[in-house]
Amino acid sequence: MKKFLLSLTIALCATSLFAEELFNGKNLDGWYTFLKDRGTHNDPNGVFTVRNDLLHISGQEFGCITTQKEFSNYKLTLEYRWTGKTQPPRVKNARDCGVLVHSVGDDGSWHGTWIPSIECNIIEGGTGDFIVVGDGTENFSISTPCKPEKQKNCGVFDPTEKGERLTIHSGRINWFDRDPNWTDTVGFRGSKDLEKPLGQWNTLVVIADGDTLVNILNGTVVNKAYNVRPTAGKIQIQSEAAGIEFRSIRLEPLGK
Repeated sequence: MKKFLLSLTIALCATSLFAEELFNGKNLDGWYTFLKDRGTHNDPNGVFTVRNDLLHISGQEFGCITTQKEFSNYKLTLEYRWTGKTQPPRVKNARDCGVLVHSVGDDGSWHGTWIPSIECNIIEGGTGDFIVVGDGTENFSISTPCKPEKQKNCGVFDPTEKGERLTIHSGRINWFDRDPNWTDTVGFRGSKDLEKPLGQWNTLVVIADGDTLVNILNGTVVNKAYNVRPTAGKIQIQSEAAGIEFRSIRLEPLGK
């Protein structure tokens, strides 16, 4: 037992020692911008700005910020809140964003906007959903234990993990309590939503452990995927026609 506790202490200390603030609160050092139809390092309208220690994403244009480095085996913690404003063409649609992990390939090679990846979704009513933003092949895929009932042809994560595993190479796996009557309308809230009301801070944790991904929203495990491909890559944070702010983006290696 003593040896176990000692090993655990060493592991925790090592994780803390090498933890990295991906967002420094001052600028976008360590990231670069990409906007559809503009490419990299070209953001004339200030879609991505840093003010008052916060990363502001206006959503005015579709695109993302992308890490310069690639990562694997980590705990990624993001603190975010919706700012209220929506932009064309989604003025009346649910506020939308997302964290794309294990991003591998060329900038904008997915529909001219993103690097192929696995998305940990941030959207009103659906934060914690997984979306395979891939090329339709086995190079990008996830396998998730799902409930028997689907929601609009999408699997739904079974938190007991007793459900049959559903493997997808495109499309999405919904978080376990997503409202079955979800509609793509601004301000949507399901009766069991874990995301806090508009303007309040939320914490999304993404754990990438080998070929496993776990989404944790405000302290609750909302989705889990196995046999994830790929297992490493850059991290992208999207701009998708909704105002959103981040006050912390922190990555802690798992020590593997």
